[in-house]
Amino acid sequence: MIVTMIVVCEVGFWVLLAAGLTARYLLRMPKLGMGLLLCEPLLEVLLLVVTAIDLKSGAEPAWRHGLAAIYIGYTVGHGHRTVKWLDGHAAHRLGGGPPPPKPPRYGMARARHEGRIWLGTLVAGTVASALLLAAVWYVGGDGDTSKLEASITGVWRAVGIHGLIALSYSVWPKKEPESGPEKTAALPARHPEHTPGHPAGTPREDAVPPGERPAAPRRGSAGRPS
Repeated sequence: MIVTMIVVCEVGFWVLLAAGLTARYLLRMPKLGMGLLLCEPLLEVLLLVVTAIDLKSGAEPAWRHGLAAIYIGYTVGHGHRTVKWLDGHAAHRLGGGPPPPKPPRYGMARARHEGRIWLGTLVAGTVASALLLAAVWYVGGDGDTSKLEASITGVWRAVGIHGLIALSYSVWPKKEPESGPEKTAALPARHPEHTPGHPAGTPREDAVPPGERPAAPRRGSAGRPS
C-alpha cells in the first residue's frame, strides 16, 4: 500500500507539473497554473497520512515506511528547484521568454552551485530524519523500529557522500579549458600577389620569376632610365 502511494505521488507530481505549466503558458491562465502547482505539496501530505494510518493499524515498521519518509524529504529539499528549472524552460519554449541561464561549469562559481544543491540534500535529510524519528516515537517501545532507525543512518550516509562530492569542487575547482592560439599563415608583405591595389590571383607585370635576375632598366636618349 505504501509503495503504491509513493508511485501514485510521483506520477501525480509530474501530472500536476505538466498541467500547471500547460495552463500557465499555453492556455494563458497563470492563476490556474499556479493553483495546480501549489497542489503538489498536498501529495506529500496525503502520503504522510497514509503512512501514519498504516502504522497505526498495526503494520510492522519496514523499509517501505522509511522510503516514504525519504521521498517526502527529497520532495521538500529538491522539489522547488526542479519546478523552477522546468518553469524556466517552459517559459522559454512555450511563452516566448528568454532562455534560462545555464549553471556554471568551472571554478568557484561551479563550487557554489554544487554547494547550493547539497543544501537541498541537507534539508531533505533533515525532513526525512524528523519524519522517521516521529514514526519511531509513534510506534513506541512495543514495536520493532530497527528498520526505521537504519533508514535514518542511510539518509545521513547519503547526505555525507553528497557533501564530500560538493566539497571536492571547492578543493579541486574545475578549470576552464584554454583555447589554443589561432595560427595564421602570414605571407611576406612584398609578395607580388598581395601588393595593395593589385587583384589577388593575377601576377604583376614586373614580377620576377624565382631564380632570375631582374632586367636592367632601359635608358632613354638622354641617358636616363625610361
